[in-house]
Amino acid sequence: MKDVLREVGMIARALDSISNIEFKEYDLTKGQYLYLVRICENPGIIQEKLAEMIKVDRTTAARAVKKLEMNGFIEKKEDNQNKKIKKLFPTEKGKEIYPYIKRENDYSKTVALEGFSEREVDTIFNLLQRVRKNVEKDWEFVKKGNKRNY
Repeated sequence: MKDVLREVGMIARALDSISNIEFKEYDLTKGQYLYLVRICENPGIIQEKLAEMIKVDRTTAARAVKKLEMNGFIEKKEDNQNKKIKKLFPTEKGKEIYPYIKRENDYSKTVALEGFSEREVDTIFNLLQRVRKNVEKDWEFVKKGNKRNY
């Protein structure tokens, strides 16, 4: 069987490395751009949902959110009904950087999918979604402290 996941991993790491290098000038480091994009696209999101979206544990998300907040990219606001809930919003600084991140993402997508027909892109997308859904089952299982049997 071909090692598809190794290929996916190499692609993901290469794109992540490129982004980390290019966004360094905006004081965004180590994948923080991922969090900022999701917050800009989902203003008012709570940290737990953000962690689920990005597929990281709560501690990792909390560290990234704290750094983004300290650097003025996002702010936490109390929920009107439940004061324990903190919602995340982009600041003006965060909103200003979002178009650059989006532009880089669009460019990377164009480069990565160069030479593929629209039908091939749809096929890749649908197949990768199926792979993600398969993996999500184990991710949910393991993040609750369980161990997989292999």
